[in-house]
Amino acid sequence: MPELGKYALSVLSAYGATALILGALVIYVLRRSALAKATLAAQEIPKNG
Repeated sequence: MPELGKYALSVLSAYGATALILGALVIYVLRRSALAKATLAAQEIPKNG
C-alpha cells in the first residue's frame, strides 16, 4: 500500500464509503432482480395453466 501520509484518513474513508455504496447497490439490484423474476413468473402462471 502506498504511503498516504496526512491524507490517509481522507483517502481510506473515501475508499470505505465507496465500498459500502457499491455493496449496497449490488444488494439492491439483486433484490430488485429477484422481485422482477417472481413478478413475471406469477404473471405467466395464469397464461400457461
